[in-house]
Amino acid sequence: MITRWGRAALVGASALLLAACGSTADTGSSGTSGAGGVKTDKGVTDSTITLGVMTDRTGVFKNLGDALTGGNELWVKDINAAGGICGRQLALEIVDHGYKADTAKTLYPQLEPKILGITQLVGSPVLAALKQNLVDDNVLTAPASWSSEVLNNPNVMMIGTTYDVEIIDGLSYFQQQGFIADGDTIGHIYIDGEYGGNGLRGSKYYAEKHNLTVQEAKITSTDNDLANIVTGLKGAGVKAIVLTTTPGQTASAMANNAALGLNVPVLGNNPTFDPALLSSPAAASLDRLYVAASSAPFSSKTPKAAEVAAEYKATYPGRPANAGVQAGYVESLVWQSVLQKACENGDLTRAGVQSALKSLTSVSTDDLVAPLDYSSPGAPPTRGVYIAKVDQAAEGGLTEVAPLFTAPDAADYKAPHQQP
Repeated sequence: MITRWGRAALVGASALLLAACGSTADTGSSGTSGAGGVKTDKGVTDSTITLGVMTDRTGVFKNLGDALTGGNELWVKDINAAGGICGRQLALEIVDHGYKADTAKTLYPQLEPKILGITQLVGSPVLAALKQNLVDDNVLTAPASWSSEVLNNPNVMMIGTTYDVEIIDGLSYFQQQGFIADGDTIGHIYIDGEYGGNGLRGSKYYAEKHNLTVQEAKITSTDNDLANIVTGLKGAGVKAIVLTTTPGQTASAMANNAALGLNVPVLGNNPTFDPALLSSPAAASLDRLYVAASSAPFSSKTPKAAEVAAEYKATYPGRPANAGVQAGYVESLVWQSVLQKACENGDLTRAGVQSALKSLTSVSTDDLVAPLDYSSPGAPPTRGVYIAKVDQAAEGGLTEVAPLFTAPDAADYKAPHQQP
């Protein structure tokens, strides 16, 4: 079902927002001249710029999807209260695919004619299913899926770093803390597919650099009892476990880590943790879980992250509070930079926003994520992460234990489609 998120005003909006631009620079794209002499095609009228959201509100990542969408919605409120962009208000068209690729394939043709681009698309399976559609329709998309394998798609606008780099940074943090050492054995439990495989790529890269042995454990997205796998990792003498899993699978891994007396530190990619786990039977076993993510945890004291969290709680009481809120807001902030640049160029067509993106070399988001560089094809736009630890007393369930940083091994890493 497709719903429309209407325009709204919010007092105290950010002064960063742009009300209007007037250049008529020609980028070579086709389109109709609209308000302010700016070229437009799909998703843009003289009064409105419409972006799409393809999220999960009913599937395995529903709490993440709902929080991401809340962050997107807050941005729209803020930007409209400050006058919009290029003399136009912002609107969202939101669809829920439930983390099902076939549902997304059905919804996409209904959504595509109405939008300029996509500010949130949840899920590696969904992104894979729609890859060719995005290319054929030239729809610029910010995926809530962070695999470096998708960076060969010119229509993907990655927000933050990728799963492989998250793990490289996270393992570097583990070694710095003395949790692991050169020559150790670590385990990696990962979902079969692009998400899991990309996280594993990070573990294997770091292992090569530090003479580690990686005990791989491949699972499916529907496997929920990981007792046998954790038993096997204990037998292999692992000093740490890496997870590229769903939150439910994280709960099983952590519960068995404690129940079997293994009790090693566990590192997860950013989607592995959901604060709802703190109300599950696994709650008491989560204290050894660390999460590496590009965006700040919900409880972060970073000024912009705290501002977004406070605004979210005031606007959407009762909705899930997790790091997806700040991630959703930053997705939209990057779209803001793209739209502002496209407006300056006098071209708000789909080709115009593509051109605008490629010209951005240092998009700042007030440390919600590290500065982003979109000028290097195939490369992650940043390699910085926060490290957070599960904390039952923290809002959103995570406490920041390492500020935004890039490990030397992550800086040197060459992504699969990175050009020289």
